[in-house]
Amino acid sequence: MGKPMAWQKSSFSESEGSCVELAWHGESVVMRESDDPGVVIRITPAALGPLIASVKSCACFT
Repeated sequence: MGKPMAWQKSSFSESEGSCVELAWHGESVVMRESDDPGVVIRITPAALGPLIASVKSCACFT
C-alpha cells in the first residue's frame, strides 16, 4: 500500500466548514471537497494556477 496523501486546505477555510483540499500525487495535484472526500480530481501543476485565477475572478464569489 502506498503512502497516504497529505491533504492541505487553505488557511482561510473555517475549521468546521466545507473546503477544497489539495495534495500532491506523483507529478499531479489532486483536489477534493472536504464534504465529499471520495470524489477526487487530478490536475497538472501548470493548469492549477489558471484554474485558481479563474475561480478567484468569478463574480459569483464576491
